[in-house]
Amino acid sequence: MNKSQLIKAVAEKSELTQKQVTEAWSLIEETIVETLVAGDKVQLSGFGTFEVRERAERSGRNPKTGEVVTVPACKYLAFVSAKAVKDKLN
Repeated sequence: MNKSQLIKAVAEKSELTQKQVTEAWSLIEETIVETLVAGDKVQLSGFGTFEVRERAERSGRNPKTGEVVTVPACKYLAFVSAKAVKDKLN
């Protein structure tokens, strides 16, 4: 399911138009990103938790040449699903 399909499905299940759902989704998305950039995590009860984690610098290999390269440290987004979601999946 992509974003437009999600918006259409939510609009069909609610009394909102697709435009209203799109606007609401944009605000939710923007707020989540702002919260993560600020260094906080976003915990949605019954769904899961979004948080930023850090990956340390490490060495890797260029697959074409075999040359050892340094992969710089970076931040990445992690999601841990809630127990209720895990239970529904299994």
